[in-house]
Amino acid sequence: MSTRAPHDDAAARTLWEAYLAAHPHVAADPGQELVVDHFGDSAELCDELLGLVLAGGKRATATLALEFAGDGEPLPRLGGHWVACDGAGHPRAVLRTVELRLGTFGSVDAAFAADEGEDDGTLASWRENHERYWRRECARRGVAWSEDHEIVLERFAVVWPPEVADPAAPPA
Repeated sequence: MSTRAPHDDAAARTLWEAYLAAHPHVAADPGQELVVDHFGDSAELCDELLGLVLAGGKRATATLALEFAGDGEPLPRLGGHWVACDGAGHPRAVLRTVELRLGTFGSVDAAFAADEGEDDGTLASWRENHERYWRRECARRGVAWSEDHEIVLERFAVVWPPEVADPAAPPA
């Protein structure tokens, strides 16, 4: 596994500002801020997952709440946006959070697993692969993995740039 490159913050800001220029009502919302992030823990996984997003098959993601806390970041908010970068750190899309809930490993259902669009789309493969990923993440942070950890379950729409945006995506 190769390490992800740092985010290209200047390019992310340019992509974000283009989105805001096209959607001034979003820019007028004082709660909107530039958030730049990625999927996965390696360049390869990041590119694989972002590829699923750009192809339209992935519209959900799950993150341990302790990852946000450990990185000093706030939890996502409903209606919030984030710029998703590839494994090389290049911004590729603006995503908007359209559904958000906190749960545990056991609270994830088959519909959410399918919306994540990974592997074969089943709940069984979701559980197997996410547990493996979160065990790595917890070990990296010096925390024991537990199915009781709080998980941020987020559904999103791709809203920018226009060539990859969901056709019916609400911009704000």
